[in-house]
Amino acid sequence: MKKGIGCVVLFGAVGLAALTGCGPSSTPATGSSQPAASSPAASSSAGAGATTGSTTPAPAAAPVLKTGSTSLGTIVVDGRGMSVYHFDKDTANTGKSTCNAGCAALWPAVKATSSTPAAAGVTGKVGTITRDDGSLQVTVNGLPVYTYGKDTAAGDVQGQGVGGVWWAVTPAGDKVAGAPSGY
Repeated sequence: MKKGIGCVVLFGAVGLAALTGCGPSSTPATGSSQPAASSPAASSSAGAGATTGSTTPAPAAAPVLKTGSTSLGTIVVDGRGMSVYHFDKDTANTGKSTCNAGCAALWPAVKATSSTPAAAGVTGKVGTITRDDGSLQVTVNGLPVYTYGKDTAAGDVQGQGVGGVWWAVTPAGDKVAGAPSGY
């Protein structure tokens, strides 16, 4: 009888060891046993679940808008450093862009993936509107912002004053007064 109890205890211990080795904290493919929260996927999930109800992007998120130094002075640029512009035909706080179709091919909208895009150094109010295609376009002081297709490098300001209706944007969200660079 003692031998039977010993076998039950032994098999129970082996079964318990097998069960704890197969839990979510082991990584069978590598043979390592890491806590689930230390894996990159689990960390991002844990970080997302730990929000306080705010829709503000995580601090590590790259800014959609920031400031950059150009020949016009310090202006607002997109995350790649490309100058952004306001269009005089847009009206602040209407939630609409008047630059669509062919216009948008030359003047691409600065887009966001969140309704509260990250911005660094921009003191004007940053927000978004929903474009006709359903995408989110970034706004500064209620006006949509765009880049210019003929600006080829970060800091280019060839769109300044084009057609007398396109203007680079100051960090405060105002249009830059300056000589047009081209028509």
